[in-house]
Amino acid sequence: MATYFDVHPENPQPRTISRVVDLLRSDGLIAYPTDSCFALGCRIGNRDGIDRIRDIRQLDSRHHFTLVCRDFAQLGQLVQINNALFRSLKAATPGSYTFILPATREVPRRLLHPKKKTVGVRIPDHPVAQALLTELGEPLVSSTLLLPDEAEPMTQGWEIKERLDHVLDAVIDSGECGTLPTTVVDFSQGEAEIVRRGAGDPSRFE
Repeated sequence: MATYFDVHPENPQPRTISRVVDLLRSDGLIAYPTDSCFALGCRIGNRDGIDRIRDIRQLDSRHHFTLVCRDFAQLGQLVQINNALFRSLKAATPGSYTFILPATREVPRRLLHPKKKTVGVRIPDHPVAQALLTELGEPLVSSTLLLPDEAEPMTQGWEIKERLDHVLDAVIDSGECGTLPTTVVDFSQGEAEIVRRGAGDPSRFE
């Protein structure tokens, strides 16, 4: 049964954030708000949590998980970025973009695309997500909370609690989220390829 946390959208209560992070460190799976829409999240080392995300969303092995990072220092440990690309990504973050890049050895193999050895990374522009990442001190493995056969992600915390109570450990609600997932840009071949047009303005990478 999922614990429901009502969190202030701009000034998240530190005590509540600490309680959520305790759940994450105990290998919990959470639904939390981002600057695009609600996401499912767990620690990188949480094998069971990653399997639960796959089950909830019915994902196959080719799905790109996203490693949600607090800042560029964290992101730079997980993916390979040259100087020119660093400037492009830096200018677009934090924001509603996911970047697909070759992974470093810091990323567990089970999170990589099986053939390309790539992973998605992003830095969200949302106070609650940032508070969670800061308190946790490591990236979250995440995926948009979009259920199979549904056109749009759920936008209300109470609805997530109601429908996924049996498969989540916590729902963090800071008000209604959007329905547009991140814009996904694949840089794994060197040039920008827009894989999905979403909440982030794709024109800067066209």
